[in-house]
Amino acid sequence: MEIIRSNFKSNLQKVYQAIEEADFFAIDGEFSGISDGPSVTALTNGFDTPEERYQKLKKHSMDFLLFQFGLCTFKYDYTDSKYVMKSFNFYVFPKPFSRSSPDVKFVCQSSSIDFLASQGFDFNKVFRNGIPYLNQEEERQLREQYDEKRSQANGAGSLAYVSPNASKCPVTIPEDQKKFIDQVVEKIEDLLQSEENKNLDLEPCTGLVVLHSFTCSFYGKKERYIVISKVDEEERKKREQQKHAKEQEELNDAVGFSRVIHAIANSGKLVIGHNMLLDVMHTVHQFYSPLPAVTLDLFTVCCLLMMKCCASLLPHLQDIINNTSLAELEKRVKETPFSPPKVESAEGFPSYDTASEQLHEAGYDAYITGLCFISMANYLGSFLSPPKIHVSARSKLIEPFFNKLFLMRVMDIPYLNLEGPDLQPKRDHVLHVTFPKEWKTSDLYQLFSAFGNIQISWIDDTSAFVSLSQPEQVPIAVNTSKYAESYRIQTYADYVGKKQDEKQNKRKWTEDGWKEVERKRLSTQGLSHPFSATSRVGKRNLSPGPGEDRVSGEISDSELEQTDSCAESLSEGRKKAKKLKRMKKELSPAGVCGILLKPQGCVLLNCSRNL
Repeated sequence: MEIIRSNFKSNLQKVYQAIEEADFFAIDGEFSGISDGPSVTALTNGFDTPEERYQKLKKHSMDFLLFQFGLCTFKYDYTDSKYVMKSFNFYVFPKPFSRSSPDVKFVCQSSSIDFLASQGFDFNKVFRNGIPYLNQEEERQLREQYDEKRSQANGAGSLAYVSPNASKCPVTIPEDQKKFIDQVVEKIEDLLQSEENKNLDLEPCTGLVVLHSFTCSFYGKKERYIVISKVDEEERKKREQQKHAKEQEELNDAVGFSRVIHAIANSGKLVIGHNMLLDVMHTVHQFYSPLPAVTLDLFTVCCLLMMKCCASLLPHLQDIINNTSLAELEKRVKETPFSPPKVESAEGFPSYDTASEQLHEAGYDAYITGLCFISMANYLGSFLSPPKIHVSARSKLIEPFFNKLFLMRVMDIPYLNLEGPDLQPKRDHVLHVTFPKEWKTSDLYQLFSAFGNIQISWIDDTSAFVSLSQPEQVPIAVNTSKYAESYRIQTYADYVGKKQDEKQNKRKWTEDGWKEVERKRLSTQGLSHPFSATSRVGKRNLSPGPGEDRVSGEISDSELEQTDSCAESLSEGRKKAKKLKRMKKELSPAGVCGILLKPQGCVLLNCSRNL
C-alpha cells in the first residue's frame, strides 16, 4: 500500500492495526545518497571495528535523507499454515510545518539519484507529497509552543484568539489610524448594548484586534476581514476546546510519519532488516535523535528503545549462503536445504510478484527480507528432534540472533552486538601498509607475491590492510620494509597501538591547552607566571603553624568546590575542575598544590607530589 501525505491520515489506523496484529516486521529504506566523501569500498573497510564503522557512517552518511520507508508486517495463520502479509510503502519528507519549524538541509548523491530514477522511482511523491515528521526534541519544542500560547491566552483573560505578536504594553496608535480605531470602538460599544446583534463585520484592515469576551475570525485571501462575535462563557469554553482539538490535530500532522516509528517501538516486536545498519542509523537520526550527539553506546540504547529486537541470521548461515545481496538471497532460500514459505497478502492489500523483481522499492525489499527470514528461521527448525516446519518469531531457537546488526564487508566481525561486547578477533595475520598515492591494487599484489594468497582492504589512497594466509609470515613481511623508501609495513597491533597513542596525546593537548591560554591572559595583565614555583602568594609551607592560613597540603572538598565555581568562568573550566578532582585522589599527604584565587577565575600555580 502506497502512503503519501494526502492519504496518510486516512490509512494510519490500518497501519496501527497491522502493527498490533503482526508477529514480526521487516523494514527497508531508500536514501538520497550513501557517502558524501569516501567511496563505498573505503567506507566499508574489511577490517573496520564496529566503532569505526559506526563513526564513518555517522560522519559520511547522515546528511543524506531517508525518503522512502518500507514496512511489511507478517502474521502467521495456524489454521491454513501460512503467513498473511501487509505491505506499506511510505514516502517521507521533512516539510516545514510553520515558519518556526525546522528547515532541514540535506544532500543528494548523483549516482544514487540516477540509480533510483532508472528503477522508476517517483521523486514527486517525495518532494511534493512526502509525509512530514519530527524527531522527539522537535516534537517536544512544538508542544511547548502550543502550551505557551495556551497559557498566554488564559493569562490574558477570556481570550479565544490571541495574536502571536500581541504586545503586553499599551500600543501607540498612529495619527492616521485614530479615526478608524475610534469608529471600531464605537461599533463595539453598540454591539455590547445590543441584545439582538451578536456579530460585527468590520471593514477590511491589516491590523489585529484582541478583545475581551469576543472571538475574532478572519477570512478573505487578498484583504483581511474581521468578524467580531459576542459569546457567553459556555460558548467561549466550547470554542476553546475546539481550538485545542485543532491544535492537537495540527501537532499530530506535524509529527506525521514519526507516529509509525513510535508504534513500532512501543510494540516490542521483532524487526528484521537486510544489511540494516544504515537503515537503523537513519531511522534513529531522523525520527528519534540526531546522531552527531550520539556515541556508539548511546546508539545501541536508542536502537533497543526504538526497535527492541533486530535479527541477523546471515553470518551463521554463511557456509550455505555465498551471496548476501537481496536478489540473490531471495533466489537461494528457494533452493535446498531451504523451503520457500507460503505467504499471502491480506485482503485489500496489494500483492508482490517476486518474478517481476521490484527491487529498490522499499516496501518490496522489506517483503523480500521477510520471506528470506522465514525461510532461514524454518531451516533452523529442521535441526530439532522432531523437526519443526514452522519456527515462530518468538521462538527461543532464534533468540541468540536477536539484537545483532550485520556488518557488511567486515571479514572477521560479522555483526554489531547491541546487547553485549562486540567480537574481538586477533588479527595477528593482518598488516597495515602505507604507500604512494599512485599505487594500485596490482602493486600491492606484486609487493606480497611471495606470501601466497592475500586479501586487500583499502583504507584510503595511501594505505590499506593486507591479510596473509599464514600468520607466521608476518615478521618476514614487516622486515622487508625496514629499508624501503616508498612504503612502510607494520603489524595490525602496532597500527592500533599508535592510533591509541595519538588519541591520548590529542586528549592530553586538549586538557592542557587552557594553561597556555591562561598564561598569556595573565601576562597581558602584568601578573606572574601562573605555573612557576614562586608567585605573589609567597613561600608555601607543608604544615601551617598555629595562626597561619593553610595554603598547602591535601586539598579539601571546600577548596575544590571553590575551585570548581571559579573555573566555570574560564573557557575550559570544566576540564580543569575535573583534573583537580583527579589530583585530589592522586596527591599524597606530602603533596602540595597552590591556588591563586582571583575575581576572574582561579589559576593553578604549582603542583608537585614530592618536595
